[in-house]
Amino acid sequence: MADSTAAAGLTVQQWDDQFWVEYQGNHPFKPYMGTSEQSIIQINEQLGGKKGDAVTFALLNRLTNAAVTGTNTLEGNEEAMTSRSYVLNVDKSRNAVRVADMEEQRSSFSLRNAARPNLMEWAKNYDTDRVIAALQSINGVAYGAASEANKDAWLVDNADRCLFGSAVANNSGNDHSASLLNVDPAADTLDTGILSLMKRMALTADPKIRPVRMGGMNRRYYIAFVHPLAMRDLKADTTLTQAQREVQITAQNEKLFQGGDVDFDGILVHEVDDMPILSGVGNAGSDVSPVFLCGAQALGHARVRRWKSVTEKFDYGDKHGVAVETIDGIEKLTFGTGAGDTDDLKDNGVVTGFVSTTADA
Repeated sequence: MADSTAAAGLTVQQWDDQFWVEYQGNHPFKPYMGTSEQSIIQINEQLGGKKGDAVTFALLNRLTNAAVTGTNTLEGNEEAMTSRSYVLNVDKSRNAVRVADMEEQRSSFSLRNAARPNLMEWAKNYDTDRVIAALQSINGVAYGAASEANKDAWLVDNADRCLFGSAVANNSGNDHSASLLNVDPAADTLDTGILSLMKRMALTADPKIRPVRMGGMNRRYYIAFVHPLAMRDLKADTTLTQAQREVQITAQNEKLFQGGDVDFDGILVHEVDDMPILSGVGNAGSDVSPVFLCGAQALGHARVRRWKSVTEKFDYGDKHGVAVETIDGIEKLTFGTGAGDTDDLKDNGVVTGFVSTTADA
């Protein structure tokens, strides 16, 4: 009697499927990703199986016309939808590990299984870093590579969605570096006042930043991504302490929160380990960290090919390698406010705040 065995191709596909499931389960930004225009990180897979290296995201502003009532004529009074587009480029990303033949011989697991934890951790960290870099970017340029002129021009267009410390007045004439110098260690650590101000800025920006519904709830939320030191300062705010007592039962019932999340004033504050620290740019050479309060379509994730594995042999078959690769792109979505489609860019779904942070003693 012959035993049935799975075809090699099917085994690889099963491994890739399992890798993908585990990858998604471990992705720190997974709760905020989705395919609809209501998602904070909107996934677009329109290039799946097609040729091309760019995906276009459509950004629609909300309708503002007054209603046509009674017997008044609607025909001819329709409201024109204001739309803009954002083109997001994709590229291949990959990494690999190599194992000698004798190491593979000693292992009781297949090469793919032995490599999976390391490759999984790398893929997760790689995508996390890209999300953070996208949030911090200046009109598509990495923050660290952007010139002061780039940052000033960005601030001119995004003044209604950028906060330095605890006061709108800390914006010094849309001069980015001068505004950062107004962030003071004594007055501008993250607290509930700063969060509520950022929310009001999101709601009153032109156009406004749309909140999202989380976990199938009727309540609408913004999500704020913060550094652990900023979260430490927030949790020391007595206003938050009282608010946490009031929402504790709700949080347990709805199973909404991830580890370390804080709920306040319609904002879910999520701690992100690798959020950057801007060293010495604040008042008296103090450190500053960004806070990203996000609404719908803050970022775009163009996905052409999900993570998959490839194996290779080297050195006359003595070395065995396994790689994972993807074709995608992650960027902050921006829209033009000038005459042209992409003139005078604004961040579509993000209010960027800068707060003072001091390292633990």
